[in-house]
Amino acid sequence: MAVYRDSERKTWYVSVYYTNWQGEKSRKVKRGFKTKREAQEWEDEFLHTKTGALEMTFGDFVEIYLDTLRNRVRESTIVSKQSIIDSKIMPYFKRKRLCDIKVSDVMNWQNKVLDFTDENGQHYSQAYLNTIHTQLSAIFNHAVRYYDLPKNPAKIAGNMGKKNNREMNFRARVGEVAMASMSPVFGFITMQVIASAPVLSMPVSSASSTKCCMTESMVVTMLLPF
Repeated sequence: MAVYRDSERKTWYVSVYYTNWQGEKSRKVKRGFKTKREAQEWEDEFLHTKTGALEMTFGDFVEIYLDTLRNRVRESTIVSKQSIIDSKIMPYFKRKRLCDIKVSDVMNWQNKVLDFTDENGQHYSQAYLNTIHTQLSAIFNHAVRYYDLPKNPAKIAGNMGKKNNREMNFRARVGEVAMASMSPVFGFITMQVIASAPVLSMPVSSASSTKCCMTESMVVTMLLPF
């Protein structure tokens, strides 16, 4: 038992030593519990996850990852994540212990995903490849942030694919802008976008910072502080 009364704050706190999956001794202090029972429950849960999570199989850890997210994101987001994890990630990593997964394992998995073709002989799009890899990296990031996994092997292996090409190209062109004129009287900023993009005339309001999205096919009003 490592639960103590904080007489100054009139709350309870936990100060516990534990051994991580590498056999190293560490200490964790958590304060602010209103009751002793709350502190004890937190201690039990902490010891359970810290000493055992990284030795779990990847599949079991994913359940912890998704359960943590259920109260923080929309159900539709969980469904989307679950679909990608089950069909693209689990077949390769499910039975491996989380602490045993190496950068080389991730790179081998990337090669399999990159080589995949559907019934029409088509590979996954660059944007979808990026989405798949980002999801795997998010799982490892969760383990690094909350369960003391030393490093994210997916991050070290490097991404595969890239974001939507059309979106990226347009953003690059919008980034290459030259200021043509500014009129403090009428509150307009006019910019010429290089690389054959249209001229954008942006009304400016000092009372608003609301921004609208831009696309290649339309000129959009953008309200920015002057």
